[in-house]
Amino acid sequence: MKVLLYFENENAIKKSGIGRALRHQIKACEENGIEYTINPKDNFDIAHINTYFTKSYFLAKKCKKKGIPLIVHGHSTREDFRDSFRLWKVMKIYFYPQLKKMYSLADLIVTPTPYSEKLILSYGYNKNVINLSNGIDLNEYQHNEESIKAFKEYFKIKDDEKVVIGVGLPFRRKGIQDFIEVARKHPDVKFIWFGHLAKILVQPYILKCIKKRPKNVIMPGYIAGNIIKGAYQYASLVFFPSYEETEGIVALEALASKTPLLVRDIGVYDGWLINNKNCYMGKNNDDFSSLIDKIINSDNSKIIEEGYKTVQERDLKNIGKKLKDIYSNLLEEKTK
Repeated sequence: MKVLLYFENENAIKKSGIGRALRHQIKACEENGIEYTINPKDNFDIAHINTYFTKSYFLAKKCKKKGIPLIVHGHSTREDFRDSFRLWKVMKIYFYPQLKKMYSLADLIVTPTPYSEKLILSYGYNKNVINLSNGIDLNEYQHNEESIKAFKEYFKIKDDEKVVIGVGLPFRRKGIQDFIEVARKHPDVKFIWFGHLAKILVQPYILKCIKKRPKNVIMPGYIAGNIIKGAYQYASLVFFPSYEETEGIVALEALASKTPLLVRDIGVYDGWLINNKNCYMGKNNDDFSSLIDKIINSDNSKIIEEGYKTVQERDLKNIGKKLKDIYSNLLEEKTK
């Protein structure tokens, strides 16, 4: 059994959550002896397509014509496209029908959470949909003093300085405007938001918020490697005020780094993130502000321990086993 893992315009999406999902799928396959290719010109038994653009669509049509089992990954929903890019209301005229065309071709849709599964089923495409976390490579997030040192040196962090980090594309939907406003109420805390998007794609309101941010908010853009790993591990808190997600890889990365996590109380976390058990949740900026005061000055060891138990279930070794079963079952079903 050989699987095609397909991501169109890989370079364009590598800084996004979908880009990280590619690395996770490759790792999950390698951990579980699943033969794979990322080249659509190779021979393969199953196609696992993760993007929805024109090349993805024509590849999907080609697979259907050849009778190759087709999985379309449900990374995106109508809901999480809203309030993202500049002119998203215009872009949805193309994106929503494209999403429908891709999902309608699938033999199976795999999506990260029960929440996103419910959304996709509600669209009425009459397709089988199952949920499977994007997973996380726990080994990548083990405590590493060199990474922490690299982070502190890069940002000139003092030993007694409190740091709150956020990670994500600068979308309104991601809540970056709330991250900035909450930071304004905590001038003695350093807030760092990691993430980059071409200025032409950023909503004007968000550009204005970024321009008027207080001095304690640092926006270094996209940073990978030891520095971002060190940021996760050193931070007093990961603050992720997103309004809509299909899973939220940032949340998994925070839990894997054994760092307290503060998120907005939204549907995607139902059933796996529990307020005051494995994370903290707030509904608005007043909640977030008071919770940050509490979290950065408290012992969060029990919350961290429970959070790590949650993320252990989503380790790529476990996700890979389930992915292998999904591939095998689909191939057997199509063969029959």
